[in-house]
Amino acid sequence: MRKILSIILSVILLAGAILLANYFIKNKNKPKPKFDKIIKTVAIDTVKNGEVPIIISASGNLVAKNKIELYSEVQGVLSTVGKDFKAGTNYQKGQIILKINSDEFYASLQSQKSNLYNLVTSIMPDIRLDFPKEFEKWQSYLQSFDLNKATPKLPEYGSDKEKYFISGRNITTTYYSVKNLEVKLGKYQIRAPYNGILTEALVTPGTLIRSGQKLGEFIDPSVYEMEVNISSEFSNLLKVGNAVSLHDLENTQSFTGKVIRVNGKIDQTSQTLKAYIEVKDKSLKEGMYLEADLTAKSEHNAYKIDRKLLIDNTSVYVVNDTLLELKSVNPVYFEAESVIIKGLPDNTQLLANPVSGAYNGMPVKVNTEKK
Repeated sequence: MRKILSIILSVILLAGAILLANYFIKNKNKPKPKFDKIIKTVAIDTVKNGEVPIIISASGNLVAKNKIELYSEVQGVLSTVGKDFKAGTNYQKGQIILKINSDEFYASLQSQKSNLYNLVTSIMPDIRLDFPKEFEKWQSYLQSFDLNKATPKLPEYGSDKEKYFISGRNITTTYYSVKNLEVKLGKYQIRAPYNGILTEALVTPGTLIRSGQKLGEFIDPSVYEMEVNISSEFSNLLKVGNAVSLHDLENTQSFTGKVIRVNGKIDQTSQTLKAYIEVKDKSLKEGMYLEADLTAKSEHNAYKIDRKLLIDNTSVYVVNDTLLELKSVNPVYFEAESVIIKGLPDNTQLLANPVSGAYNGMPVKVNTEKK
């Protein structure tokens, strides 16, 4: 029985092998499937070398060119004037910005002026007797003396004898003491040195002001400066008076400025040079962040391309007939999104956009519509 099962199993295996062999023989000559080769369509840009300006990009914050910090040189209570001492208030040149109560100090000044007047009056009889030729000028001085006005200058001395006589009566010392008090009285009020706006107010009316205390900040909003850092390699190209194009971060507003100062010292750490740009525009505000484009120089026989087209900072892909070819180039200057290169002949067909998976010798089809 076991022998019969072995014979039957051998016959089944042999039949299966014959069928499998016939299957492989029939499919041996079956044609292999064909796949269409995909050729990418690319846009090209024809190279035309020429003068390409190198634009140095920099950025910074605007600072008012004319700005003063208001400090008190005297002590007293802040008084109310015509306009509120608050940020955003505009003042015309010469207008009082703030005033500190000076009633007590003014009374002391008037006392000293009265004392000077009395001293001069007391020497008039002696001048009539000892210096008759000088009597008239001293009499005119007394007549011009007004306690409510600035103290007039003492008459010129006619001789050393007269000078010693006047000084010996303590008139000269008293006069300069009075003038010193008059100067100090002027510090009880601060006037606008130019048309401007108060950008910071740190005190309010009724506040006790102490000497040396900061009161606020006042600026001229018509002209601003911006400090930018420029690479030291362009230090010899930056010139005072060069025009500068500026714009905001969104590139929705543009302005025109000029270089007004260039620092003579290079920062050792960053190897940069500070340049200062002046710009005027009614829409500008202090603290505004702007980007500046400074034209440093021009490169001859060069071409500007997108930085994405540069391979390993040394090569670019060009189209030679219907194949991509990797060409070596010399990058001259890198900008934020572009690069200036040299080394490509005129009329070279350069890729206009990066091609994913590109390689040297890759077949491509040129899109003539975008050529």
